[in-house]
Formats: sequence, structure tokens, C-alpha cells
Amino acid sequence: MADLFFYGTLCHEPLLERVIGHGADVAPARLAEHAVYWAKGEAFPMIRAEAGAAASGVLARGLSEEDVARLVFYEGGFDYDLAPREVTLADGSRAEARLFLPHGRWERGAPWDLAEWQRRWAPVNMEAASEIMAWYGRLTPQEMVQRFGPMQRRAASHVLAARRPKGFERDIARDVQVSAHRREYVNFFAVDEMDLAYRRHDGQMSAVLNRAALKVGEASVVLPYDPRLDTVLLVEQFRAAVFMAGDPLPWVWEPVAGLVDAGETPEQCARREAMEEAGLTLDKLEGAGQVYSSTGSSTEFLNLYIGVCDLSHVPSGGGGLVSEGEDLRSRLFNFDALLAGVDAELFRDMPLVTTVLWLARHRDRIRAQAGCA
Repeated sequence: MADLFFYGTLCHEPLLERVIGHGADVAPARLAEHAVYWAKGEAFPMIRAEAGAAASGVLARGLSEEDVARLVFYEGGFDYDLAPREVTLADGSRAEARLFLPHGRWERGAPWDLAEWQRRWAPVNMEAASEIMAWYGRLTPQEMVQRFGPMQRRAASHVLAARRPKGFERDIARDVQVSAHRREYVNFFAVDEMDLAYRRHDGQMSAVLNRAALKVGEASVVLPYDPRLDTVLLVEQFRAAVFMAGDPLPWVWEPVAGLVDAGETPEQCARREAMEEAGLTLDKLEGAGQVYSSTGSSTEFLNLYIGVCDLSHVPSGGGGLVSEGEDLRSRLFNFDALLAGVDAELFRDMPLVTTVLWLARHRDRIRAQAGCA
């Protein structure tokens, strides 16, 4: 049996329970001559030796070898290794324990605030931990951490989905029964399978059905529009999914778009992607809808925007992040010509068609607000 000292997110007992799979015997404890800080730019802490300081945390006692193995899988890919230290409990007694120490990969940020983490990040981390631990024994810690960013995005999307305004209320706990949940694939995207039954419109439960979904996350789509020039900017890029579908034209004209990062708002994502993909600073965002892209196959949820901006001096050349393998080119379209192209079915991207049609309905108002005749 092993005793481990936790000073960061695993002080949140529901998260610790999710990682090891059961409750733990924990008690408040302190580690002398150490201090805890946020890892700069991250949603987790780091610990470092610091004279005169004391790091608060909890001591988890009597953990099994399997518990420790699960914790190493959860923490190990982030360059944290177990090391022995002596900690002090609330009654003044001392105990030998092990804790996860960083290798020096992380830069120190502000002093760690567990309550702030619980407020901002606990729901997302709890959801992400469910996906992470589903791959325990199937991935190495290093393979898991390579997929951590997309896992966090999917977890944040899951949390946001539960908070959206509902409307036609249903009792999900009563009307949907899940008998099995399998996570079949994980990388940038993931694929989940469920065996489930749902309440039919006649009030009876359906037979148990096998269903799968592509787990994507939440995305922002922004159509840059200059009301003074009555011009829209589109980007063209190679789309592997279109190629895999057998389409001979996998280079597709689209609005600016990207996945919302965990901790980022859809509006922040829209502005970030406009700069990354087209070098644009948006003056204003007009909401054009919040929709699922394909309710029969994907969890992807789209935040659609019209990005009012100045397109008179569009940066030359392509856009996108080289680190993400993006190779984009941009082009300006007169809005009337673009709308005619939509009517002629020349464009194949659904968010593009949707935002163009929305803009057609609101174009006069947006132009009037910009002082255009």
C-alpha cells in the first residue's frame, strides 16, 4: 500500500475518485519548504522548492498498486514523476509519502488557487478525466498527453452542452437509458459507441439500439464581411474528409473557422481564428446561429457569426498555422456574386451556405448601421 501527497487538482476529491475509480482515505497535510503555483498558461499547478514556504494539500493513504498505476497514467505524460518526501498532518504528526514532482518543463505562474480552479476548471477536468481514464491500459501516458488538448476541448463542449437553454424539456434520466458506453477511437477526434434505449413518442421505451457518434467539440465559424465594400472574404483549403469521401475536389471554399479551446469563449475563438487564418481584426461579431452540424452523426456544435471588418487592406499571401498543417489562401467575393454562387450550388460547405443566407436577410441592416447607403 502507498501514501501519496497531492497539492493540486487531485485535492479535489471527486477528481481523485474518478481517476482511481473509488473513494480514498484523505487527510489535510502540508509539505514544508515548497510552494505551489499555476503552471504558466495551463489549467494545472506545479510545485517547487522554496525556502520558508509550505505547500498545502492532502495525504491519500493506503492506495493500492493499481491506484498508483492509474495515477501515473493520469499524471506521467505531463513530465511529473513520483518522488519521496516527508509531510506534516494537521495534528503535527509526520508521514512519509510520495508526490508528483515536475521535471522543469513548466514555467511558474501566479500562486496556485484551488478554489479558483474548482470554479473555472473542475467540471471540464472531471469530464476530461472520464475520457482519459477510459484509455488506461490502452495508451501510454505519452500517447495520452498527445491527445490531451482535443480531450479538453471535447470535455469543455460537453459541459457547455449541459448548460444550454433547453426549451422542450425532457427528463433525460427517465427517457434515455444507456446500457453500455464504449470509447472506440481517440486522436484529434474521437468515436464513441453506446447501446441505449430512448422513450418513443407513444410513451414506450424503444428497443436497445447501437449508436455511434464522432466526438468533435465546439467550433466557431465567422464570415468576414465589409459592409462598405459589400464584400466577403473566404478561405480555401484542402479537406481530408472531403477527399476520403471520394470527392475529386477536396479543396473547399469556407468561412474562417476553428475549434473552441477549453477556457475560451466562442467569441474569443472567432476573433483568434480570423487573425490566424486571414490576418483580420474584427470590428464586430453578429451572431448568426448556434447549431449542430450533423445531429445524426457528430457532436460538433457550431457558433455562427458574421464578422464585420475592414477588407480594404487584406494581408497578402496565405494563412493558417504551419504547426497544424494548414495551407490556406483567401479571396474576396462581391456579396451579390457570392449569393448567386450559393443559388447555383457552387459552394459545398454547409456553414458557408448558412452564413451567406443569414447575411442576405440582415445585410441591409448591417450596411445601414455602418453608414452605407
